[in-house]
Amino acid sequence: MSANPPSPIEGIERVLFDAPTIAARLDEMAAEITARYRGQPLTVVAILNGSLPFAADLLRRIPLTLRLECLSVGSYHGGMESSGCVSFLQSGLPEVAGRHLLILDDILDTGRTLRAVRERFLAEAHPLSIRVAVLLRKRKARDGALEADYAGFDIDDAFVVGYGLDYQGHYRNLPVVGVLAVSYTIRENKSVECTT
Repeated sequence: MSANPPSPIEGIERVLFDAPTIAARLDEMAAEITARYRGQPLTVVAILNGSLPFAADLLRRIPLTLRLECLSVGSYHGGMESSGCVSFLQSGLPEVAGRHLLILDDILDTGRTLRAVRERFLAEAHPLSIRVAVLLRKRKARDGALEADYAGFDIDDAFVVGYGLDYQGHYRNLPVVGVLAVSYTIRENKSVECTT
């Protein structure tokens, strides 16, 4: 990935995927998902907040009658690494019994968040099936057996922002995915206490 030119965006070391590249890959993913779920009762659950741009652009390419729900879950809590503490920020789960479930998230990193979401749906909501789609999947060893069924791009283990991915709430609005410069930080004091 070192062939990517330096980025003109403040704090971004280099752009990995520009808007046309992302759009082309979403076309391909949407075609795969459409073929898989055509004629099936499908509920899509987007993990907030990071998956919003990905979910919106992907779902506009899927010409199926489906339900869309959102679930607020966190594990980074403002830092550059997963805290290991997965927090469900709303009490109930969407109703998915008797339906296929597709979970959308921005990135598969450690796998802890998506595994916790998947396990909770299996235990409490009883969908017909569960699959996972992510925009980005890091090439790294992960806890447990969870993998993405659909992945937009495989990337090295760098801290990336843009297109929904953030650092301390910033950069989600960028139409590209880029690597955050190691030397760049936004000074906000945040602390997390895991109570699960």
